[in-house]
Amino acid sequence: MHEIHSADSRPSHSAEAARKLGPHGRATRERLLTATRESLERRSLMDLSVAEIARVAGTSPATFYHYFKDVESAVLRLAQDIAGELPEAVDGNWTGGAGLERARALVNAFIAHWDRHRAVLLVRNLAADKGDPRFQLARRAALLPVMRRLASLVELAVAEGRVDSAIHPDVASASLVSVLERLSAHSHDLEQLDVTHDAIVETAARIVCQTLGEPTD
Repeated sequence: MHEIHSADSRPSHSAEAARKLGPHGRATRERLLTATRESLERRSLMDLSVAEIARVAGTSPATFYHYFKDVESAVLRLAQDIAGELPEAVDGNWTGGAGLERARALVNAFIAHWDRHRAVLLVRNLAADKGDPRFQLARRAALLPVMRRLASLVELAVAEGRVDSAIHPDVASASLVSVLERLSAHSHDLEQLDVTHDAIVETAARIVCQTLGEPTD
């Protein structure tokens, strides 16, 4: 990841303090995180500075460094904070004809998640793909619960003979999540090609159901 400031310019206590924040401290940190997210939506991480974030937040760079080590640390915190949004989308009933509706809800949840947090998620995935273990862990925290739930559904489908036994549940679930992530990241590009949102959701939902051995009629 790009280092925006040299190590010498950072106070030694610049990482988020290992202490409980009071109401004022929590409010300041949230203001800095909001400023980071808003700034990231306007420019790339490479061009984003602590000074700009502090200006948007109405505070000083010194205050920023009191809570975060660098810009990447603030973006990482944003990625960690949104990691819990997706798991509930995959929970619930998938049997008795409910699978297709559940799959639609899952696809919609992925797309909505990306629409809300696109700038942060793009940085998270790019950093994770480049091998940053902090962002790899943040991505895993967000996606692993979904993958595990989908894997359990594939495993059940294999046991009941609805899915070929050659299909490995973990590989199948990882493939589905990869498709949903990539599709959600580029859904607006498809819409530019006159593919409707409904068509995207319906197609992806049926792919999910077919992988899980759930009926689509």
